[in-house]
Amino acid sequence: MPLPFLTADRAFDAADDVALPYDDRDHWRRPYRPGPWRVGAAALILLLASFVLFAAVIIAATGTLSSAGAVFGLAAVMIAGALRLLRMGAWVSANGVRQVAFLTTRTFGWQQVASVRTVQQPVRWLGLPRTVQGQALLLVRQGRSADPAQPLLTTHNADFLQREDAFDRAADAVETWAAEYRRG
Repeated sequence: MPLPFLTADRAFDAADDVALPYDDRDHWRRPYRPGPWRVGAAALILLLASFVLFAAVIIAATGTLSSAGAVFGLAAVMIAGALRLLRMGAWVSANGVRQVAFLTTRTFGWQQVASVRTVQQPVRWLGLPRTVQGQALLLVRQGRSADPAQPLLTTHNADFLQREDAFDRAADAVETWAAEYRRG
């Protein structure tokens, strides 16, 4: 017996796509859900961080405060890394598109964007050096056609691995935002 109210993959109603009156188009939003690989990796890091925090409490109770502080610091770095891992991806607003990587964030205004298109090309598998054939959503900037474009999304990154339909919906959403705001 399916329980659609308990699942995240239920069918979307047409009314869900309608902008609400209080919906702020200037607010940065991700046009897709984080993928299971990204969420699973962040959950494992947070689980390990909980063990490190537990160890820090034990060290604080029985050992020196400086060593407990160092272990607390390690746990804080692990938690910050897990949160940053969840934040990674492509974000859009009326101002432009933002590509958030683990250590860097690049923002491009819509007036800088020449085109946003989906292409078939070799893409990196889960961000590793190994490449496989897949699709990528490329952002080409004005006056930079000779530069190899950095993909915003790929079918084999942590958000879309084994989820081609989700990639298609996300790519369509980003292309729609680009078409709407590059004109204006």
